[in-house]
Amino acid sequence: MLTIKTILCPTDFSEPSYEGLTYAIELATQFGAELCVTNVVPAVPPLPTDPNFVFEIPEYERGLHADAARKLREMIEQRIPKSLKVRTVIGHGDPGHELVRIAEDEHADLIVIATTGMTGFRRLLFGSVAEKVVRLAACPVLTVRAPAARA
Repeated sequence: MLTIKTILCPTDFSEPSYEGLTYAIELATQFGAELCVTNVVPAVPPLPTDPNFVFEIPEYERGLHADAARKLREMIEQRIPKSLKVRTVIGHGDPGHELVRIAEDEHADLIVIATTGMTGFRRLLFGSVAEKVVRLAACPVLTVRAPAARA
């Protein structure tokens, strides 16, 4: 029998990722599984060497993490039934690799991920996060295609 105790559902707070969350909620409800919702904060790019440029990396990263935590709390309050057991994890760095690492650390039995998100032209440059997760994850991955945009 298929046993699913923990479902990892990444979000970038885009509408397509919320479509993936809808599937993850339904599956968690059906299996009585815990839902682990995660967001990956991007790595800070290298800084200019100009000595007049002032940029506090630790402060900036703390702000990114605080913003992600706030958005995750709001998303849980607005979109996830109170009856589900939910926890959040915030990752840092390359989203594809970080999601695979988080899935392993959290002992995820299934990853539910949307196939499109706020990637735009970055997908052309760096590849699809969902594709990377499908290739690298040790557990099964359910990809959810976002509905086509209405004309």
